[in-house]
Amino acid sequence: MKRISLPSLSFALVMLYLFLPVAATILYSLATEWNSTVLPEGLTGKWFAELYADPRFLQAFGRSFLLSFLTTVVAVVIIVPAVFSIIVYAPRMERLVQILVMLTYAVPGVIMAVGLIRTYSGNGIPMVIITAGAYLVGLLPYLYQGTRNSLLAMQARSLMEAAELLGASHWQAFVRIIVPNIMSGIFVSSLLSFSILFGEFVLINILVGGRYETLQMYLYAKLSSSGHVASAITVTYFVLMAIITGLVVKFTRRSFARKEVP
Repeated sequence: MKRISLPSLSFALVMLYLFLPVAATILYSLATEWNSTVLPEGLTGKWFAELYADPRFLQAFGRSFLLSFLTTVVAVVIIVPAVFSIIVYAPRMERLVQILVMLTYAVPGVIMAVGLIRTYSGNGIPMVIITAGAYLVGLLPYLYQGTRNSLLAMQARSLMEAAELLGASHWQAFVRIIVPNIMSGIFVSSLLSFSILFGEFVLINILVGGRYETLQMYLYAKLSSSGHVASAITVTYFVLMAIITGLVVKFTRRSFARKEVP
């Protein structure tokens, strides 16, 4: 009889620990009743039907998707050219910029929200726009690091020099040579950024509150009224994150495969 090694047993226990809450959430979202038995007394899809028929849910989901998507797009348009300029034309500033970018981790969301309220409240600027700006700053570490790694891996400085020697302008070389070669890195960083923003709760709740209800705030409201519907929301969120994770893995593998081709 083959003995199970300690690493294999440890891995199995960790996976079981991580999988059980997800499995319980999925079962509860499908349960008719689950009060005094080990397993649900019955299964039904009415909670999902009730959820997807609720206009409030659809609006909250749409707001979360729109805010996260637009902020990610704007962040990519601003941050990618900036990181490219630093890596290629100002490499001496890279260490300082990297330190400043990583400082965003040191500011808790609550403190940032209070500071933004004290600074911008009463100025006539919609707080949704302020929230999007705060999101953009929060995405700096993810987009910066992903873009930086892609540029260094493809030796962007050497490619730019070669393109300029062949007569291409800075803009032509960046758009036609650099961007296509780092697109997989940009896409992976964008997906990670989108997933982080889609699940964000602290900033949007403090800065905007019920005036711009997102999916996380809708989930928080449903927790006190229907645990089954709240579980259905959580499962929906899990599925979306699983799709994003699958895309990240796919494009990461494709990027590594391209690097291994001689």
